[in-house]
Amino acid sequence: MKSKPLVMDHFSTVHTSFIVDFRFTNNITILTGDSGTGKTAAFSFIRECMAVNPNILCINYLDYQKDIRDMISRVDGKLVVIDNADILLDDDTRKYISLDDKNQYLIIGRNPKNLFATKENLFELASRKIEEQTELTIREYL
Repeated sequence: MKSKPLVMDHFSTVHTSFIVDFRFTNNITILTGDSGTGKTAAFSFIRECMAVNPNILCINYLDYQKDIRDMISRVDGKLVVIDNADILLDDDTRKYISLDDKNQYLIIGRNPKNLFATKENLFELASRKIEEQTELTIREYL
């Protein structure tokens, strides 16, 4: 499933020694990869931006007991970033996300089941050192 980003095609922020520079080519971007690669760190940097950017909604383990589907069905025009999606998203919520035409998604996790994902939606985190900083970008998975 390939559809253009609804909210933003580029997100960038600088956090101390990290640069997050994500270019989105799809409305649903699934960021997958091994533990310890920086996915949750990238999430935390994006979450800090949520305070000043009304177009971002971040959801993680702190929202475990909330109704995630209800949360996202109430918003419109947001980049919804979900960390630990494997734990947080039930099948009903995954199906809702795959058909949502009001929001854009960055889903961080390992299981894209029931998101109608294709290889165009799957990405992994890439990092490179630039002097004293580490730049985090996303690249196609496999």
